[in-house]
Amino acid sequence: MSEQKIPYKIYLEENEMPSAWYNLRADMKNKPAPLMNPGTGKPMTAKELEGVFCSELVKQELDETTPFIEIPQEIRDFYKMYRPSPVVRAYNLEKYLGTPAKIYYKFEGNNTSGSHKLNSAIAQAYYAKKQGLKGVTTETGAGQWGTALSMACAYLGLDCKVYMVKVSYEQKPFRREVMRTYGASVTPSPSMTTEVGKKILAENPNTTGSLGCAISEAVEAAVTHEGYRYVLGSVLNQVLLHQSVIGLETKTALDKYGVKPDIIIGCAGGGSNLGGLIAPFMGEKLRGEADYEIIAVEPASCPSFTRGKFMYDFCDTGMICPLAKMYTLGSGFIPSADHAGGLRFHGMSTILSQLYHDGYMKAISVKQTDVFAAAEQFARIEGTLPAPESAHAIKAAMDEAIKCKETGEAKTILFGLTGTGYFDLVAYQNYNDGVMTNYIPSDEEIANSIAKIPQFN
Repeated sequence: MSEQKIPYKIYLEENEMPSAWYNLRADMKNKPAPLMNPGTGKPMTAKELEGVFCSELVKQELDETTPFIEIPQEIRDFYKMYRPSPVVRAYNLEKYLGTPAKIYYKFEGNNTSGSHKLNSAIAQAYYAKKQGLKGVTTETGAGQWGTALSMACAYLGLDCKVYMVKVSYEQKPFRREVMRTYGASVTPSPSMTTEVGKKILAENPNTTGSLGCAISEAVEAAVTHEGYRYVLGSVLNQVLLHQSVIGLETKTALDKYGVKPDIIIGCAGGGSNLGGLIAPFMGEKLRGEADYEIIAVEPASCPSFTRGKFMYDFCDTGMICPLAKMYTLGSGFIPSADHAGGLRFHGMSTILSQLYHDGYMKAISVKQTDVFAAAEQFARIEGTLPAPESAHAIKAAMDEAIKCKETGEAKTILFGLTGTGYFDLVAYQNYNDGVMTNYIPSDEEIANSIAKIPQFN
């Protein structure tokens, strides 16, 4: 089909929406290392994990052989409210950059939560409801995951307790109020409502918090309240499984018009968005059916891929969660108070960590002010105000398109636009007022943090 007939936005029909999630681990020769019990030094069993997570989600977490897992009809019915989401050709951005490259992005911000997080939130809430639980607990950084989970819980009649990273709680009050509007209780983390929160505050009273801190509090709240389980918006295998709907839809849409991306780019904090976007493309790469250049983009302030170490570490600051083998800066690492709150996690998905370690993808880090410069350019040119997290991918995509201009190569670039930035206006205000700064941790700071990781390897 000729390029002129490719629409500005590619919408799929409802019957083209995925009916099953794709489990990337089934095609990985080197499987991600299992979660480890820090007490026994052995892989976590299903029984042990079921004390924290819903039973069906534990099965999904441990399943590394089933390629496709059917999406329950109830979840598919919920998806129909905002899925399939569009794939957009960034014609205006191409023209602005004067590049021969073709730029596409998958837009996940067309729902009230404003992000891709709802794809997994409804799945995890559904399995909690099916198990007969009273409610769930969770953490949230920028608030997108907490917003999505509060929506899903309201839809299913579940209680929702959210521990929001303190700096984001203060920077993004309107995101917090959306969660409360949907019935969730929202607590700034670290807090005095949990034992682990009290301990963290005693050691560092002025901490701005981190996802690692909030995870510790949410897990403690789950295991100390009968009828509750903990749910997580990123990092875990089950989350990347649910988010595979992003990549499956994207590939179906591009295949429909004979478009094959050369470069696929996604922001990376814990890995949910990037893992979901690349899933079917990486599957082809693993099976030797096609090749793609895949780029993870992370903040220079929290560079777990580019400056972290591949080893077993705690997923939380309080060291009460299982250990995961991942690229990590150390569970005690507290990132600077950057505005991309969803990327302020010290580690990375075990799936993506293994793929990166095996050379199937690469990673770069970018400075905060450069990210917001790209975000504002994109907003003015393409008309959508991106979330700070998404803007990391935009920055990298623009850089790749400029390289094409310099070399004359007409590459096809695909990136994930994970959500909108309308609740991040304090960040945009700081950038526009010229008071936004960049903090890049020193080698010594990172080395000291990594040195404190308990030696389980």
